[in-house]
Amino acid sequence: MKQHLQQIHPLAWTIIIGTMFGRLVTSMSIPFLSIYLTQVLGASHSQTGITVAVSSLAGVLISFYGGYISDVFGRKIVMLVSVFGWACVFFGFSSAQHIWVFFLVNTLNGLCRAVFEPTSRALLSDITPPDHKLLVFNLRYAAVNLGVVFGPIIGLQLGSAKSTFPFVIAGVVYIAYGIVLFMQFSAHRASLPVRSEARAPKLREALAVTGRDRVFLPVLVGTVFCVLGYGHFSSTLAQYLAVDTHFANGSQVFSYMLSLNAVTVLVVQYPIVRTASKFPPLVPLILGNICVALSLVLFGVAGGVALLMFSVVLFTIGEVLLFTMMDMLIDRIAKPEWKGTYFGTIGFNNLGNVMAPVLGGLLLDQFGATNGPAVFVPLALSTALGLPFLITAHKRLHARERTEATTASQSA
Repeated sequence: MKQHLQQIHPLAWTIIIGTMFGRLVTSMSIPFLSIYLTQVLGASHSQTGITVAVSSLAGVLISFYGGYISDVFGRKIVMLVSVFGWACVFFGFSSAQHIWVFFLVNTLNGLCRAVFEPTSRALLSDITPPDHKLLVFNLRYAAVNLGVVFGPIIGLQLGSAKSTFPFVIAGVVYIAYGIVLFMQFSAHRASLPVRSEARAPKLREALAVTGRDRVFLPVLVGTVFCVLGYGHFSSTLAQYLAVDTHFANGSQVFSYMLSLNAVTVLVVQYPIVRTASKFPPLVPLILGNICVALSLVLFGVAGGVALLMFSVVLFTIGEVLLFTMMDMLIDRIAKPEWKGTYFGTIGFNNLGNVMAPVLGGLLLDQFGATNGPAVFVPLALSTALGLPFLITAHKRLHARERTEATTASQSA
């Protein structure tokens, strides 16, 4: 294992460590934004909901372009511009005093994330040998969760619910991240893949490539439903527990569930991924969808804390199966010259994160928190709608790779 870690490119280590600190500072500020807007600025719940949701919506709308422009202009320039722009966004949060300013800067927050993250993942794919890609992608995912474990706790201590000062810290961290990235790009220029001088792909051509891919398209649609199910954990479940009479202090229980979720990710990630890597890449996504759907049913029928905590563990196993293997899947089905485009386009599955609070809120308004099954069974069924698409993609990928293997053996 130590030998594998030593062979990881220094720039890849920069992205992994930068991701950890980036998620640390964003999770100690962004999750408290809705509380700050309502309690300090006096914004209504509808104004706050729209202001918070606009980041995800902007990310969905721009996610394709984020990866595409990195294929056109190169990873370096896109990453540096977006990371320094992201720092400016956090300074914008820290100085904002009106709801419309928060709306604007949170829109820019979603745009920067949708440009930087797919480009960084495409670069990780570019600079990592095939036999180390699974390790690198999972180190990045572990870094995300490590940051999220401690970020909210630090934010609570810094008074993020009553102050925008933590956004200043986030801005400083992202400036430091950008400077280190610039230095690493300069220091390791010779070992980076040379960008092709061929004609840059046109946007219409890029859309056509992903749209015609008979494997990628059902993967994209299927993972929209997976992300929809995942999104209910932080939206619908939080609201449900806060008002459900079965639990004396639902908000406190939910905070424990958040901690259990993050710790479980760190504990189970390595053994699950090690086992899942032995299967075809879509099988873990199918199993992950099933785990998330079943956990949603259990959330609805749970009458005590013990079953809730078991449901969190099952949910987390599904989360790990879904999100640790997704990068490997995209890397496997995308051609080298289109990887940025593919990594960007898969960001459209965040449409599930936009839909989750809306669907969950409608069901809670209709049935109330006293009827858990009526709320969570439909949510579980909507999550399971992704299964036919993922199974179709699995069959098509198997047929494609069998055809390619036959063609290669005949050529040899």
